[in-house]
Amino acid sequence: MADATETTTPRAAEGAAPRIKWNIANLKSSYVNFANANTTREEVVLNFGLNNSWDRAQPEMEIELAHRIMMSPFAAKRLNELLVKLISEYEARYGELK
Repeated sequence: MADATETTTPRAAEGAAPRIKWNIANLKSSYVNFANANTTREEVVLNFGLNNSWDRAQPEMEIELAHRIMMSPFAAKRLNELLVKLISEYEARYGELK
């Protein structure tokens, strides 16, 4: 088995941000095609799941929720900035998403 860490940032110069070492020993990957979000004053809650119902004419759909991520509004704002940058880079490379 490969090493349980994956380093993605170079060693920082003196006074710069520290080098980040990712520990991926317990990392699990999941595919989701559904996301939902809500918020309170103290936290943002993201729900991720799988919609196996492709017939939109059904009167009811069941979404199998697999993950719930809770974070502070500050962390959610940083995530938003990261996603905006990621989608912008994706569209520059592959074309606009519609």
